Amino acid sequence: MNLEADVCIVGAGPGGALLGYLLAKKGISTIVLERHTGIDKEFRGEHLNQDGERVLKKYGLYDQVEAAGLLLMERVEYWQHGKVIKTVAPGVGERHVGIHVPQKNLLSVLLRASEPYLNFKLMMGTKVTELIFNELSCVTGLKAMNGKQEVTINSKIVVGADGRFSTIRNLAKMPYTKITHGYDLLWAKILSPTGWEPTIKNALVNGDQLALFTQAGGFIQIGWNIKENSYPTLKRQSCAPFIEKVIEAFPELAETIRTQIRTWDDFTLLKVQSCHCPTWVKDGLVIMGDAAHTMSPTGAFGINCALLDADVLAEVLSEALDKQNLNEAQLKRFEEARRDHTEKLQQQQRVKETTYQDNFADPVLS
Repeated sequence: MNLEADVCIVGAGPGGALLGYLLAKKGISTIVLERHTGIDKEFRGEHLNQDGERVLKKYGLYDQVEAAGLLLMERVEYWQHGKVIKTVAPGVGERHVGIHVPQKNLLSVLLRASEPYLNFKLMMGTKVTELIFNELSCVTGLKAMNGKQEVTINSKIVVGADGRFSTIRNLAKMPYTKITHGYDLLWAKILSPTGWEPTIKNALVNGDQLALFTQAGGFIQIGWNIKENSYPTLKRQSCAPFIEKVIEAFPELAETIRTQIRTWDDFTLLKVQSCHCPTWVKDGLVIMGDAAHTMSPTGAFGINCALLDADVLAEVLSEALDKQNLNEAQLKRFEEARRDHTEKLQQQQRVKETTYQDNFADPVLS
């Protein structure tokens, strides 16, 4: 199968899906490839902040996402010895301290908004195998497998929006530095008890962060920071002592946790890392989101940065196509507009991680 498009986006996560919609809306022929076969794949970063909310509202998409299902967080709490010692409430004029949006709800809105455009094509279950270069080393398309069928897509620009293990970044031989943070993360999901309020609750367990994130649909996501590379050792031990530590931190969840978390198999491990890429562009190619600037889980910045990337990149690509100038210098306008912001957020993440325990040093009730 041979296809042609102005832009081929690899990765239909929030950033890639929004970019596809924005380009299609501008009349730019766009193909979006996604290696998964559905939009309900496991996804951990599902919290919007004011930046992500603002982008969705800018394009009239927020109300649709709200109708699909989201949950406004009322406050952030810090717990010690089974009691709240510190509370962070919404600022003046703000309605929340964060928004939980299940990925399938957000993606369903973004992809549904793109469907009416005849210049938009979504190909699920499609894995990229090769980039295509011309004699000047400019990227001019890619090859992929859609199921068992080989697909060749000739495009003027390829966008890698395919996450922290980006295939596009690797195929383009774009250098990057992986940054570890000294911890990994265990996730678990439990049903929230009756009357549970939309909050983010934080505690210390053995000196490490334990957080509860209320989720839309009646769930609580548990995030437990553990020492980097310590999970194999943990798994050889009983899960019971940790479960009791969680209950000690949040006594009201005693029954819920004891009935829903029984073994280490009830957790999912996330290897925590961020990355720095010296450049995000080549002639005919751009990487964005976690492919360009992987974020750690701290602060839930990743999804919001991806949406901001899409907002800026749509304008840069539109101008590049209008000028028929697809070289690195033209595409670098995207990187110039977004790099400082993302690197400042990465620095904020490192500061938050190293100073997390300070939240428990001087209890303040509010």
